[in-house]
Amino acid sequence: MTENLLLAFGLTLFAGLATGIGSILAFFTSRTNTKFLSISLGFSAGVMIYVSMIEIFFKAKVALVDSLGNVAGNWLTVGGFFAGMLLIAMIDKFIPKQGNPHELKKVEDMNSTGLGTKQPDLLKMGMFTALAIGIHNFPEGIATFTAALNDPGLGIAIAVAIAIHNIPEGIAVSVPVYFATGDKKKAFKLSFLSGLSEPVGAIVAWLFLMPFLNDVMFGIIFAAVAGIMVFISLDELLPAAKRYDETHLSIYGLIAGMAVMAISLLLFI
Repeated sequence: MTENLLLAFGLTLFAGLATGIGSILAFFTSRTNTKFLSISLGFSAGVMIYVSMIEIFFKAKVALVDSLGNVAGNWLTVGGFFAGMLLIAMIDKFIPKQGNPHELKKVEDMNSTGLGTKQPDLLKMGMFTALAIGIHNFPEGIATFTAALNDPGLGIAIAVAIAIHNIPEGIAVSVPVYFATGDKKKAFKLSFLSGLSEPVGAIVAWLFLMPFLNDVMFGIIFAAVAGIMVFISLDELLPAAKRYDETHLSIYGLIAGMAVMAISLLLFI
């Protein structure tokens, strides 16, 4: 259990700090690699959708049916699934539009505004985006932590998928801040800090959920996690991937993500 706990914290830290990778990539390129982002975002969505519907939802259903019976267990599983969707939808609703981390942002678009011109709008965009990502990553940290605690293999898969989708979020923070201030350190720091809410989510889950983590609580959390991940994939990852897309690369990435996830799950049978 102790080993799983350390792994769970480590995976949430890894997934959250991937925003820093996006920030670094933005500093060392003059153009956005739209093909890479489209495939990566599609791949991440494929992993999330497949693992949510095939593995996480099923595990939640088994735990709740075994504990509460067939009727109550199935109803609570479905209820938890849509409650997770509602939670992440409400978080999205209260995020300021200008801080949406999944709006298309390219390095060359920001560069055309002029480096270090002290533009308050660009700086505000970066600050809002960092805040939005921080809010968004909090439930993702809980999802990664609880999954890794119960099934390390599943936790690794979720952490990798979330890390991939955090890379363009890091770009979304650092690029406007960098081109508004000309300060790479400040841009990187904001991008880096926005990802720290992921391990904070894990700490909150450990402090407040662990004492109550029986089969029923586990089932409800997993059902909600499945809903959160499907919503993120359909509302954020796939639309963002399509905006970067040129030749259906996002769909190829989606299929590849599902295939990789399917094979990895089969290998653990």
